[in-house]
Amino acid sequence: MKVALVHDWGNQVGGAESVLLALKELFPDAPVYMSMYDPAVMPAVCHTWDVRTSFMDRLPLVKRYHQPFLPLYPLAFEQFDLSEFDLVISNKSGFCHGIITPPETLHIDYCLTPTRYVWDYRSYARREGIGRLAGFVLQPLLTYLRAWDRLAADRVDHFVAISREVQRRIHKYYRRDSAIIYPPVETSRFTPGEGHEDYFLIVSRLIPYKRIDLAVRAFSGLGWPLKIVGDGRDRPALERMAGPSVEFLGRVPDDELQTLLRRCRAFVFPGCEDFGIAPLEANATGRPVIAYRAGGALETVVAGKTGLFFDEPTPESLAAAVRALDDVTFEPEAIRGHALRFDKAVFQREMMRFVEEKVAEHRKALG
Repeated sequence: MKVALVHDWGNQVGGAESVLLALKELFPDAPVYMSMYDPAVMPAVCHTWDVRTSFMDRLPLVKRYHQPFLPLYPLAFEQFDLSEFDLVISNKSGFCHGIITPPETLHIDYCLTPTRYVWDYRSYARREGIGRLAGFVLQPLLTYLRAWDRLAADRVDHFVAISREVQRRIHKYYRRDSAIIYPPVETSRFTPGEGHEDYFLIVSRLIPYKRIDLAVRAFSGLGWPLKIVGDGRDRPALERMAGPSVEFLGRVPDDELQTLLRRCRAFVFPGCEDFGIAPLEANATGRPVIAYRAGGALETVVAGKTGLFFDEPTPESLAAAVRALDDVTFEPEAIRGHALRFDKAVFQREMMRFVEEKVAEHRKALG
């Protein structure tokens, strides 16, 4: 069986890329199709892959600023010729589910989310600080992209969602059913430590929808230590609003990250995420999570056992949850046991079972 993997863009590293790496382990001979690819950014293991890019890979600045090129993504993915493959798996948060495959090719889409800035533009614009005039100018493009995105969803044979939240969006926007298979967490990289220090920890890209600003304001007000690992375009603004108790560490080596997770008092997860791998990595070290009660956190955080929730997206609500941490006793081994339910091996086993089932059905239908 000839298999291909399709990924939106290879110019950043996050949860989507963790999924891609796990899928590539399942299908090591599969070529990977992307709109564009920056080997300097992607993990070193990707350098050995057969990566096939679209015309967008040759455009100036696209690897650094991929959002302004929105109108081109539908064309980029539709121009790929995938007729030689029996199975195509797209790993989508943007537009890569829009590939065109022949009837005899099975297309399974692992959907991280329906394209956020197409279907939830108003929230996206508020977070990104996009003004009304720019929004007005963008409306015809967004109308076109919504129509295309909905049509592209009809080309997918089977959807797999990463959470119930994403499953609901798939049904609402695409009118499609989906299975749920949780994304992979490499729990084996993390082990519990002995005790902890007093600091709290965030590991995240510093971009608007992650809502790192809530945590910066909350911990600056409390005067309690918060370490922030990660980088992004919001960093200068976040540093300006931060008090002396908030420390920005930027990107750190993997061994240092493991130590930071193992020694933190709790991990802070302030945004509404589709799933959230980093909190489960913290759980794998036995540390609890303080999360906003929304999105994927509802499926990964067990209140009072693996962490605590705060209910309003405000610094005050987050600060109250931080103070409440003193009133709860957590068992590190129980927290780690919870994280193991989301291990990469579980993802790969469930994904392979789903693929084999759908391939068998497809072959039967083809006769």
